[in-house]
Amino acid sequence: MNLKNRDRKHLWHPLTQHKLHPEHLPIVKAKGVWLYDEEGNKYIDGISSWYTCMYGHSHPEIISKVKEQLDVLDQVVFSGFTHPPAIALSEKLMGILPSKMSKIFFSDNGSTSVDVAIKMSLQYHFNKGKKKQRVVALDNAFHGDTFGAMSVSGLSVYNGPFEEFLLSVDRIPVPDAHNITSVLHDFQALLDTGEVAAFIYEPLVQGAAAMHMYHEEHLEALLDMAANADVLTIADEVMTGFGKTGRNFASDFMAIQPDIMCLSKSLTAGVAPMGLTTCSEKVYHAFYDDEIAKGFFHGHTYSANPLACTAALAGIELLGSEEIQEAIHRINERHLEFERRIDRHEKVSGTRVTGVILAMDIDVKMDRYGTLRDKLYKFFMEQGVFLRPLGNTVYTLPPYVISDQELDKIYEVMEKCLEIV
Repeated sequence: MNLKNRDRKHLWHPLTQHKLHPEHLPIVKAKGVWLYDEEGNKYIDGISSWYTCMYGHSHPEIISKVKEQLDVLDQVVFSGFTHPPAIALSEKLMGILPSKMSKIFFSDNGSTSVDVAIKMSLQYHFNKGKKKQRVVALDNAFHGDTFGAMSVSGLSVYNGPFEEFLLSVDRIPVPDAHNITSVLHDFQALLDTGEVAAFIYEPLVQGAAAMHMYHEEHLEALLDMAANADVLTIADEVMTGFGKTGRNFASDFMAIQPDIMCLSKSLTAGVAPMGLTTCSEKVYHAFYDDEIAKGFFHGHTYSANPLACTAALAGIELLGSEEIQEAIHRINERHLEFERRIDRHEKVSGTRVTGVILAMDIDVKMDRYGTLRDKLYKFFMEQGVFLRPLGNTVYTLPPYVISDQELDKIYEVMEKCLEIV
């Protein structure tokens, strides 16, 4: 029995209606920017496997260090114990995180890092004797699939069956040049209730909302208001973190830093699952007390897994290298060149670029997971490029190690797909 048939027997895949899409392509090898299926076909990984493998698949420097760690310490409970990879990672992160960050809390993935941030912000006010229980989020946000993360997300395609079970969250539009005055007014009205505990946001790029991009000065205005109202700010950098926007973190574009940050995805370079929630000394201090109940009683079995910490350390070393920094700049320049070429195409309704993220909107009505979207996906795979359209938005977020020739192939199929819609 081949791999496809064996897969169909027992496996349930994410974001899939199996009656309509019963088969999944077996990938048996990955190296650099390439994915290889069981028949020997290869595909450029144009989205870095959901923004994780930013240094390419099976990077030799990362893999060798993880192998070394495997011989020394594979896993140990992080409650009551600590270990060198976690300590070294905390020190390395403090060298690149915004200076306001002081403490690091480990979890398993991006969604859990958001759940931790929400709980942390609610308990922060509880510990200080304040009844602040409301959270403000942006329209069309996506923060993950666990219940806390779903609550602050705003895309009903993912949340629909669960909406009556979620936390109560207030939403405001994403600010832009046209609505900034009304958004600030609405936000101030929520802050004036004195009940808002936290404001959570995806800085500069809303990934699942079809790579919607907005400007730092508009976000910074909201952060300033939150700070003045003793409302904690949570930057969800699960997608944007570690160089994708052109800087280490999207928050680096703003003078006002968040109180809490959520990190995952390319944190471990795609080698192992891990999430981090970082916070300021002010946040941590609200939990530091002689009273045991004021501690943060949240934990994950695989918190600070030594192998994941080692992969993260190796990834951060690469991120800071001259080679990777030059690659990020080169990809951004190539994206801007392609954007200038494609922007006036009669079938393109919009384009945008931030760092290594390029998005192109096709001027056609299309369901996020509909037939035409599936046709586009199939076309890209037949052309040897793995891209996952978000409705009528085709985007690429390639690994930093991609060559100009491989980038040209992505641009070529993005342009060619306009002929089939």
